[in-house]
Amino acid sequence: MKDKGTRPDKTDQVAQEKAARELVSTLGKREFLEQFQKLAKGFASDPGNPGSYACEGCQRCANCMFCKDCDSCFSCTHCTRCELCNNCSHCVDCKSCNACAYCVQSENCSSSAYLVLCRNLQDCNYCFGCVGLAKKDFHILNVPFPRTEYFKIVGRLRKELGIP
Repeated sequence: MKDKGTRPDKTDQVAQEKAARELVSTLGKREFLEQFQKLAKGFASDPGNPGSYACEGCQRCANCMFCKDCDSCFSCTHCTRCELCNNCSHCVDCKSCNACAYCVQSENCSSSAYLVLCRNLQDCNYCFGCVGLAKKDFHILNVPFPRTEYFKIVGRLRKELGIP
């Protein structure tokens, strides 16, 4: 049988919340900013990964799975060295991407897949070195290519640039 003393009393919790609300409601600008800074500093110094599973070397990620060395990501899976990404899968060295898959060294992209060295793309697939495109496929430096030619050129460029 459980010891009733191990579970916090509901009335104590309600009283603590009420006291905290009263304290916050009386804060002035300076006190508010001090408390906010204290909260932010505490969050930044906590490298925990709440809700994450089998992540290695990650910091401040939440609800991620099987990621490595990521920072401040949310709900990503199988990503490596990504920062500030959300709902991404199998991305490497990406930053601030959302709902992307199999992207490499890309930033600020969303709802895209198989991007390499891209910036600010939306709903794109198979782009290499592109910037600012939306709903495009098989582009290199914002120039469209036929599928087979795209893969031939990208294969060569990846080797020359040392991108696996």
